[in-house]
Amino acid sequence: MIKSLIKPALLSAALISSTAFAADYKVDPSHTAILFKINHLGFSETVARFNTMEGEYSYDEKNPTASKISVTIDADSLDSNHEARDKHIKSPDFLDTKQFPEITFTSTAYKGSATEGVLSGDLTLHGVTKKVDLNIVKIGEGQDPWGNYRSGFNGTVTIKRSDFGVDQMLGGIGDEIKVELFIEGIRK
Repeated sequence: MIKSLIKPALLSAALISSTAFAADYKVDPSHTAILFKINHLGFSETVARFNTMEGEYSYDEKNPTASKISVTIDADSLDSNHEARDKHIKSPDFLDTKQFPEITFTSTAYKGSATEGVLSGDLTLHGVTKKVDLNIVKIGEGQDPWGNYRSGFNGTVTIKRSDFGVDQMLGGIGDEIKVELFIEGIRK
């Protein structure tokens, strides 16, 4: 009788403790989006996204300051829904994706709770690395219908493109870029 109670109790303890410690996730690109908005001539905002990225993160609900992420974006995957504009943004006038094919972000610190805070890290864009602070909100986590464990976070940050040496057509095209991240990962 005691043996039959111990096994389920140990299994339950193992399941409970597995969600209480840091977990490593692989970014699910099919459920992740990185968008940005930039002012166009003072009339509107142009919205674009990057279609190809990969990354990993570690999330610890009990010790959120230990959480970290690393993401690599294929700069040539930029998509603003206008082929001629995309070609121009990818050219040496702006992102110069042939010379700088990747945009990377690697976190260095997190301050906040398990559900929201500020994630600091190094953003490398156009060959220039700068520290940026992303406002992060946890959306949720749990088992998906296929047996995987997932978690998701949204983030926002505003950067100045001129800080990264992308200063063509300032005035006509805004300097500030509003970046929105929608990250979903599958636990390894």
